[in-house]
Amino acid sequence: MSDSYNKFVDDSEKKAFDKVHRATLAFNISRYDAAVVKGKQQYTNLELARERAAHIKYRVTTELAKYLVDFEAAFQSRGGKVIWAQDASEAISEILKIMKRQQAKHVVKSKTMVTEEIALNEHLEKAGIETLETDLGEYIVQQAGEKPYHIVTPAMHKSKEEVAELFTEKFGLPAGSTPQQITSYVRGLLRDKFFNADIGITGANFLVADVGAVCLTENEGNAMMSMSFPKVHIVVAGIEKIIPKLRDLDLFWPLLATYGTGQNITVYNSIVTGPRQENENDGPDEMYVVLLDNNRTDLLGRKNQRRALGCIRCGACLNVCPVYKSIGGHAYGTTYSGPIGSVITPWLRGMKEYKHLSFASSLCGACTEVCPVKINLHELLLYNRNDSVKEGLANRFDKTVMYAYKTSMGKRKYIDMMSGKTKNKVLKKFFAASWGPHRVLPEVAAKSFKELWDERREGKK
Repeated sequence: MSDSYNKFVDDSEKKAFDKVHRATLAFNISRYDAAVVKGKQQYTNLELARERAAHIKYRVTTELAKYLVDFEAAFQSRGGKVIWAQDASEAISEILKIMKRQQAKHVVKSKTMVTEEIALNEHLEKAGIETLETDLGEYIVQQAGEKPYHIVTPAMHKSKEEVAELFTEKFGLPAGSTPQQITSYVRGLLRDKFFNADIGITGANFLVADVGAVCLTENEGNAMMSMSFPKVHIVVAGIEKIIPKLRDLDLFWPLLATYGTGQNITVYNSIVTGPRQENENDGPDEMYVVLLDNNRTDLLGRKNQRRALGCIRCGACLNVCPVYKSIGGHAYGTTYSGPIGSVITPWLRGMKEYKHLSFASSLCGACTEVCPVKINLHELLLYNRNDSVKEGLANRFDKTVMYAYKTSMGKRKYIDMMSGKTKNKVLKKFFAASWGPHRVLPEVAAKSFKELWDERREGKK
């Protein structure tokens, strides 16, 4: 078993039986659920919108190289610079080169899960560069020394009381500070950081191929300030973020808002096509887009799983997943958690180390049902499981159990050979440990259905 698997099992068990954690998570997700119901009311035909979005994203994945080249040409025509990064180390190396040229000491960041994927903050800090997350949720988890808990809501696992306690400890705010007081304090602190930052780093919700635009959607305005105030703006985005045309935003932005936060549209929506032009008053002097592969082309090469590259990172699949709602985001041990993370992480970070995530699912299909771009997530998890077996990654215990199950279920006489009492002994011997100390193994009935049926038939004669 891999170290990642062992840690996943240990962390999952702790979180699954932490009643305070589960109560906080359930409360926060319930508020999301209520908001999404209202958000969907803006559509007269939501299913049609989802089908159109799914079609566009599928077309992009099948012609990804073309759209990436179109984006590069359009973006560079307005003075922007595109950097192609094969993996995390290349991306970090190129970003550090820019930092060195600019003699950067202070960086502000916003809206960028992909920099968590490549552990950019840690590398910048090692280089002596102060790196500050400016989205409130990201800022909270950064101050807590944690990783984001959720794709859209990084601090979903924290109650307002826990956040208040953190800010009292870190910054001396009065005990029991309200969310409004905390937000006001952070706003004042960040304004100074925006003005004095050497470089701003953001992600991208979408990259528009036909006009070479970087598109960001947010509710706080911090990404907009991270782009506008510093003299240099660096965008780090996965190659799958492409959409074909500017007009496609009319479809994707409302879908992302509806499924991400339950809004009709988010508050701030920015379209940036390059550095500041001669006739413009604000914006960076230099702008770079780092297009990150980091094994995405491996995923693209999978006939079935490539559909996962159509994800728009709304987080809806996490919020309905019974596994995620039980163990939470940190237990996955990856940047992308929940169903979408369980599909893509084995390809981004290695099937051998992370194949267990594809098995951490009830296959209930709720994730597929809510996906705004109609990704068949629960089926892709099955494809991942199949591929892990084909690659010889099934351990001896799994092979033995499946062989015994296949043999015993193949013929009725094998099923009937053991009594209910014997079956219960087998369950306790081989499965009690994996079932866990907090749960009681189900008891097999003393008589099978066949035995009861035969007795009933005999009684009628």
